[in-house]
Amino acid sequence: MKISLDWLRTLIPTDKPAVEIGKLLTGSGLEVEGIEELESVPGGLRGVVLGTVLTCEKHPDADKLSLTTVDVGDGTPRQIVCGAPNVAAGQRVVVALEGAMLYPSSGEPFKIKKSKIRGAASEGMICAEDEIGLGQSHAGIMVLDTDLPNGTPAANYFGLGSDSVYEIGLTPNRADAASHYGVARELRALLRRPCHLPDVSKFHAPAEATQNIGVTIEDAEACPRYAGLLLENVQVGPSPEWLQRRLRSIGLSPINNVVDVTNFVLHELGQPLHAFDADQITGNQIRVKRAEAGEKFVTLDGTERALKAEDLVIADANGAPMALAGVFGGKTSGVSNKTTRVFLESAYFQPAAVRKTSQTQQLKTDASFRFERGTDPHMVPVALKRAALLLQEVAGATVAAPVVDEYPTHIGHTAVRLRLPRVKKLVGQFIAPDRIRQILTDLDILISEESEDANGHAEWILSVPPHKVDVTREADIIEEILRIYGYDHVALRPHNSATFLANFVKPDPEILRQNISRLLSGMGFSEIITNSITNSTYFQKPGEKNEELVPLLNFNSADLDVMRPTMLHSGLEVVRHNLNRRQRDLKLYEFGKTYHRQADGQYQEKNKLVVYLTGNTTAETWQQKSEKATYHQLAGAVQQVLAALGFGAPTSQPVQHPYLAGGLTVLAQNQPVAQLGAVSGAVLKQLDVTQPVWYAELDWDWLIKKYKNNLAARELPKFPEVRRDLSLVVDKTITFDQLQQIARRTEKKLLQAVNVFDVYEGENLGAGKKSYSVSFTLQDTTQTLTEQAIDSVMQRLIQQFEQQAGALIRK
Repeated sequence: MKISLDWLRTLIPTDKPAVEIGKLLTGSGLEVEGIEELESVPGGLRGVVLGTVLTCEKHPDADKLSLTTVDVGDGTPRQIVCGAPNVAAGQRVVVALEGAMLYPSSGEPFKIKKSKIRGAASEGMICAEDEIGLGQSHAGIMVLDTDLPNGTPAANYFGLGSDSVYEIGLTPNRADAASHYGVARELRALLRRPCHLPDVSKFHAPAEATQNIGVTIEDAEACPRYAGLLLENVQVGPSPEWLQRRLRSIGLSPINNVVDVTNFVLHELGQPLHAFDADQITGNQIRVKRAEAGEKFVTLDGTERALKAEDLVIADANGAPMALAGVFGGKTSGVSNKTTRVFLESAYFQPAAVRKTSQTQQLKTDASFRFERGTDPHMVPVALKRAALLLQEVAGATVAAPVVDEYPTHIGHTAVRLRLPRVKKLVGQFIAPDRIRQILTDLDILISEESEDANGHAEWILSVPPHKVDVTREADIIEEILRIYGYDHVALRPHNSATFLANFVKPDPEILRQNISRLLSGMGFSEIITNSITNSTYFQKPGEKNEELVPLLNFNSADLDVMRPTMLHSGLEVVRHNLNRRQRDLKLYEFGKTYHRQADGQYQEKNKLVVYLTGNTTAETWQQKSEKATYHQLAGAVQQVLAALGFGAPTSQPVQHPYLAGGLTVLAQNQPVAQLGAVSGAVLKQLDVTQPVWYAELDWDWLIKKYKNNLAARELPKFPEVRRDLSLVVDKTITFDQLQQIARRTEKKLLQAVNVFDVYEGENLGAGKKSYSVSFTLQDTTQTLTEQAIDSVMQRLIQQFEQQAGALIRK
């Protein structure tokens, strides 16, 4: 939100510097994220002053130049060479002093330097209007008629004061400060200076009229107040310069005088307005009603929109929508260059109603921004009168009828109890009751009743105005007091303490997550973030209901109606999106949650880490051909993740996963911690994914819970390792993992590693058989292995393979 300091000073006079005001606002909760300096003309005429020509003689060496002396108010007359034909002694002129940077109306900026012109010294420049960017004339120097003393800055004479514009990071709870007047109210409490609303005392409307626009509120809950005013003889055209300058200072582009006035009042008072072409209001009647489901409506941007039954609209007598209430106007009823009669709308809409329409129609405007957070119902008539007076000034409008103000149910102040001892308890410091009373008064919060409790402690019943939409509880009142009192004024105790100190989480899940993210990213994987809401049709068979799904009660789209029970499908949507854009080689991972409804009706969230691999893992080059992603590359990534978390020797078993066509379940401490394999063809077809995808899903909650950072360092072994190979013929049902477990159970001391380097199946082996070529790495950390010891180990391994796996040793 942008706030102009020059504009702000029209509501609360103050001469405090912009930086100091910015610090005050930031300290009270209106964080100033930046201050931009705006100048009426480039450079702000810095170094340009008023002067008097004391003498003027012809230049001895140039017929068209004059040699002058000029008084610029510092007691030292300047000699200036001037080429203007109209220069003469006794003139009041504009002088650019040495060092001034000038920005002419055309051409490049230039700096005034002490120089010699045809042999004569020149210590400045007497300026024409185009030379300082104030016009186009170059017929001669500017000759002024003024009594201001010499040395007066030229910017003061021309009224070219600069402006400071604040960029305020407005938090959602501070709707009361979403305008210049809202910020002025804040400064009133901070500076202890009065602020005032714009004067609307000159507004006058006739007591009756032959014709007026009627208003009917058909949904008083969504629209508690609606006011309007009919204006005639409106001349639509460009706004005057002062109004355009105000709007440009806060980043708005002027459109025409009618629209500019509504935007001006919006940003001045925080009350959105809308201007209708009164001749386009059928039946001279405004109806505030809910839309008919499915009816079409063309908004000001030319977009045809399908309305929903919950959309609040401003309609004519026939019920045809003319505007989306509090959000956006319609194309046909908007003000155009041919408009001469205008109906001004000023209303208070219920925030939830505006937010629903803004969300469903995907429209965000300055008006909806304020209505969604809550506006001031008491500002409705004030803003209407302010806009009418401005339109009388800038568009020649006349008020044609009385103000229409439908306000069926008055919105009053909110009563909140404040116990003064609670202020000290929550703030941590005593604040005098008189200071509290003063702060509350400055914030428009009135004390309607004072009493004492049974212990003699003061209690106040406060009356909070409706523009303080976020102040509804005692704690909110105390926060308001503390904001204005100043957080910096609360002294720190020598020894801070708390009544309860929670144990630090060990390990820190966020640090573990960052470490694993760095590991996977270093392996070439890219992190993705997908929506936790997904399509229920992914998980339901036709005519059946999946009771394990967590449905959304109020979903906006039928494609996003349940919380995801698995992260696979949302990740495959990302894969599909990339494949459709010819990005076929993908290595992705994601941390996220899955959601489940249990048999007892309770809900459960689970944290998961998932990995996707598809396409080629290496790009084709002149050195090597591209290689397709394989299951083993995915398994290697999963093993590295588990190793990084301290699970160095997991086991595995065949996967049992509804969406995978084969793969493994990885076990750590006999607990399934990961499932990985190829995504089934049915799921790929359902998601329109046109190439195979490898997928791994890790139980992140369990891995964090069991993680132990027991890093042990040991000396490198001094004695060599020995490798021996065996070729084992076994049944096809025997997995390598089973063989590895047999080996490790048989030899726990010397066996360091077991690896399969070849698998063979063929007719030579016999039906239902396959052959594993396995290497065994043996090492003794205390001595060199002898052949006798090696043979003893291998014989025991062979014996156990034969007994436990029915293996035939090929020799």
